[in-house]
Amino acid sequence: MESKLICFNCSKEIPVNGIVGRRDECPQCRADVHVCKNCEFYDPKVYNECRETNADVVREKDRANFCDFFTPRKGGSGGIDKAAALRAAAEALFKGNKT
Repeated sequence: MESKLICFNCSKEIPVNGIVGRRDECPQCRADVHVCKNCEFYDPKVYNECRETNADVVREKDRANFCDFFTPRKGGSGGIDKAAALRAAAEALFKGNKT
C-alpha cells in the first residue's frame, strides 16, 4: 500500500512504498528521508525529541540514521517551521504599535 509522507525540508509529498530505506532521499530537495523529523515519534517538546522511550539518542534530527523505530509520519505538520511562524506572528502583532 502506498502512502504519502511530507518532507520536513521542502514540505513536498514523498510517495512511500513499504519501508523507508536509510539512503532514501526526497525527489524534490534531495534531503534524507529516514530522519527523526519525518518520523511519527518525533516531538520537539519531549525528552530527546522522541516519544519512543526505547530509541537510541540521535543528535542530528535532520540527517539519515539507523533508528529501528522509524515510522513515516502521517500528515504534513512536520514541514512547518514553528519558530519562524511564531516570530512572524509576533512581528505582525507589534508592527502597528510603533509610536
